Amino acid sequence: MKMKEMREKSIADLDELLIETRKKQFGMRMQTGFGQEARASEIRAARKDVARIKTLLTELRNGGRS
Repeated sequence: MKMKEMREKSIADLDELLIETRKKQFGMRMQTGFGQEARASEIRAARKDVARIKTLLTELRNGGRS
């Protein structure tokens, strides 16, 4: 998901999205641990999405202050 799309969401929606993305990321890690193939690009994308969401949540909760 792009940052522009994320900025349009509310804090509650972003919290939900963060939980969903972390669950997805965990599932992919477990697949790798059990010997099933998981695409490295998908794992990397999920990790970056988590970082983007957390950054945006911090910005919103701090009122735009850095």
